[in-house]
Amino acid sequence: MQQRSVVRVGASLIVASLALTACGSRSDDDNGGGSGTATKTAKIGVIAPLSGDLSALGLGIQHSVELAVKQANDTNAVPGWKLEVAAKDDEAKTDVGKNAATSLSSDPDVIGVVGTLNTSVAQQVTPVLAPKNIVQVSPANTGPGLTQGAQWQTAPKRLYTNYFRTCTTDAVQGPFAARYLYETAKITKVATIHDKKAYGQGLVGTFTEEFKKLGGQVVEAQTVNPDDSNYQAVISAIKPSAPQALYYGGEFPLAGPLSQQMKAAGLNIPLMGGDGIFDPKFIQLGGKTSDGDLATSVGAPTDSLPSAKKFVADYTAAGYKDAYGAYGGYSFDAANSIINALKVSLKDAKDVESARKATVDAMASVAFDGVTGKVAFDEFGDTTSKVLTVYKVAAGKWATVETKDFETK
Repeated sequence: MQQRSVVRVGASLIVASLALTACGSRSDDDNGGGSGTATKTAKIGVIAPLSGDLSALGLGIQHSVELAVKQANDTNAVPGWKLEVAAKDDEAKTDVGKNAATSLSSDPDVIGVVGTLNTSVAQQVTPVLAPKNIVQVSPANTGPGLTQGAQWQTAPKRLYTNYFRTCTTDAVQGPFAARYLYETAKITKVATIHDKKAYGQGLVGTFTEEFKKLGGQVVEAQTVNPDDSNYQAVISAIKPSAPQALYYGGEFPLAGPLSQQMKAAGLNIPLMGGDGIFDPKFIQLGGKTSDGDLATSVGAPTDSLPSAKKFVADYTAAGYKDAYGAYGGYSFDAANSIINALKVSLKDAKDVESARKATVDAMASVAFDGVTGKVAFDEFGDTTSKVLTVYKVAAGKWATVETKDFETK
């Protein structure tokens, strides 16, 4: 904020006093307006891995939220309020994520949070935000239990009314991959590996169930540890069973080296994973032999959607040094879903804390045309969109194979 010079003698004390009482507010001059009326501040938090192996995904989430907030402020989307972004690095670790959530929940100006990337981190974050009625919208969590409980397959029950997501879940993504391999690629024998984390384990679980239902065989099922770097033992265990493909549940820091090592060991079959491996860094880590590997990801390819053209152009023009990545569009839509709710909840609110519950309530009715398509939520807080895409590595790049709307059979 610019400091203004004080002309009258002794006025500096008065100005200092006023500055203290106005802490946490902004003037319309600061927000590009000209009415001179006071503007209150509300913060949208971000919890994502902003450092470490998964920072390429986390920084894309952060910047996409920053873009949505900047555009909201520029258009005075929530009259009388200035929005700010409060980003916290969870390092893709559960304890760090919980600390980030504790920090944000203790800030009286935080009205909502976009995040997390990892399902396992969300399991620690959401119980911290829920008692404070801080709305949380994830662009990337795919574990079904986050919205529908541990018995989501037989007795779904919403656990936290403050939790929503703009991406579809592993209840859809795993079966989608199974159908592609069995029905389209005509692969009938697969091996599976997961990294023992909630995301990877859940993804392999739903994939396996659907693949077997279709008539396929899972000839070997193995696990690795999240900090492993040498996969010769599991590769040796899998190779004699002669699978036609390997389905991996986890993220690209492990999947890339696994792909490289299995090809080098003579297991020349495609590795397929979920949205956690759909990143250029998977190809960098996997090397030239990653050609032919496959991934599914939520939604249609962002750069191919007419609705996303403005987002891509605006993100590029903003000059962020990090790509928007696999979850940029979903993060932009997550932020805008919160902003749409704020148009209702902050309209007559005297402060942020008193508007938190109203924001959660307003989210249930949010519906708009977003970057990734129609944004709306069902009774569990899940997105109503069930569109997914299969990608294949070709000539060192991810290429679109097919995009479909998943239908329950």
